[in-house]
Amino acid sequence: MTLLIEGGRIVDTVGQVLRRGDVLVKDGRIAAVGKVDAGDDVRVLPAEGLLVAPGLIDLHTHLREPGFEAKETILTGTRAAIKGGFTCVLAMPNTRPAIDSGAVAAYVARAASDWARVIPVGAVTRGREGRELSPMGELKEAGVLAVSDDGRSVAAAGLMRNAMRYARMLDLLVISHCEDETLSAGGAMNEGYTATRLGLPGIPAAAEEVMVARDIILAGETGCRLHIAHVSTAGSVGPVDNTLNTPLVKLKNRFGPGLPTRVAKLPALVAPAPLNSVKVCPAVKVPFVTMLKTPS
Repeated sequence: MTLLIEGGRIVDTVGQVLRRGDVLVKDGRIAAVGKVDAGDDVRVLPAEGLLVAPGLIDLHTHLREPGFEAKETILTGTRAAIKGGFTCVLAMPNTRPAIDSGAVAAYVARAASDWARVIPVGAVTRGREGRELSPMGELKEAGVLAVSDDGRSVAAAGLMRNAMRYARMLDLLVISHCEDETLSAGGAMNEGYTATRLGLPGIPAAAEEVMVARDIILAGETGCRLHIAHVSTAGSVGPVDNTLNTPLVKLKNRFGPGLPTRVAKLPALVAPAPLNSVKVCPAVKVPFVTMLKTPS
């Protein structure tokens, strides 16, 4: 089948520019870009006022299958992905059972072959329990490109170090959920004035930042590729933005200069009422100015 996407704003990811034009697709492959005269017998898709871009990739999705199909399934999740322009998604391993074996990883990868491509993310530890490493070689053979205990941090530094060493050998990306649960345990929202005023236990920024620091040091030592997920504090952003003079920047420059660290940022959010409408992890952040206001 030949398809002409006509008159859209084409996202040129190589030249990093937007330009108007047409895209001709033949048998699922791009045949021409620019002003295209496709002739007869071509399906024309008007794209005036629309962006025409390569398929997007979501590095952090929760397809919930197997085990939590009441929340989401691979089919519904990948259908939604396609509707939003995402042609490839990485499926996080917090399922039941966790994606900690080649069999589970292969099942997840195969289950959505007719929709968006699904790349399973393997668990760092068996069952995501933080006790022993998962069989990373087996996971790699099943199509896993990254490992994570998403939803939990690997608490033991020695275990995380060994995981990073294996990940380096197997060329696997480590996606780190940075949270010291001895600091965040029982917390309901970001620590500060608002939490105190509402009588809710707070989660200090240090709960995230100490684990970010640890994982940067370990990644610098082992040479593994590191992606720090859902960053929510200015102190954690520091190691990536070297213009910020924070202790974590100094750690990065000391232990891992040039370290290819990847960070997914979250914007600061003001907590509305009811709070349960924004119950997320990491905890919702309240801007500093708001925290300084006294109650009326």
